[in-house]
Amino acid sequence: MDQKKPEPWKFDIKEEGQKGLVGVYERMLRRHKSLVYALTLLPIYLLAALILAGALAPAVYLFELCSAHVETLDGVARWLMKGLGLGGGFFVYGFTLILLVPVINLFVRPFVKPARGQNYSTRFLAWYIHNALTYLVRYTFLEFITPTPFNLFFYRRMGMKIGRDVHINSSNLSDPLMITIEDRVTVGGSVVIIAHYAMSGFLIVSPVVIRKGANLGLHAKILGGVEIGEGARILPGSVVMPKTVVPAGETWGGIPARKIEAS
Repeated sequence: MDQKKPEPWKFDIKEEGQKGLVGVYERMLRRHKSLVYALTLLPIYLLAALILAGALAPAVYLFELCSAHVETLDGVARWLMKGLGLGGGFFVYGFTLILLVPVINLFVRPFVKPARGQNYSTRFLAWYIHNALTYLVRYTFLEFITPTPFNLFFYRRMGMKIGRDVHINSSNLSDPLMITIEDRVTVGGSVVIIAHYAMSGFLIVSPVVIRKGANLGLHAKILGGVEIGEGARILPGSVVMPKTVVPAGETWGGIPARKIEAS
């Protein structure tokens, strides 16, 4: 039998009453969800555009620098020089991005906490921005530095607690601030770790903890509120359901994951 963790919060599932501008926004969000949600996304997209501009600026500079030195070249040499500007510019952009995004994330980190509430709520705004920043790197560059020390550098700067000798061969990690990975953990290829889930119209953000020496197999999925015990193994392709506790040293597999008895 899978064990269940207690919830890391204690408050009523109904939204608490809000006053002032926050209260007005909450009421508008309830009455005009699509419109207010779209309007809320606009400044987030603007922020993303500004971050991309900041990361692209040195890449554009490198391309222009290379282009300025090709006028005297002919044929293949000229094409290679411009290609160097474009290819090198991409990696300059990527490494600038993994430095810049965590700096912006510092402003939302204090407000990202375990929570439970209605999907449309100011309670999750900081969490949403935190994930948006993570995905900005994930979908444009993170695959090129996975698995290397650079992806660990990025996740740590985004607030993920990572121990020593950890190997993460996946870019499919959400909610870095809600994830703890202790020493000597191996996260296999394309493993998904998501510290949130939805249920009956409500959103739950709940920490995930992977204890020392645990091993997550290829394509395994770990959902919100899960704790994987020390030295435990999750078999490839398994799905560990929300709030499940996998005891130390056990092997679990399947959908949903269950303890696999040794034969």
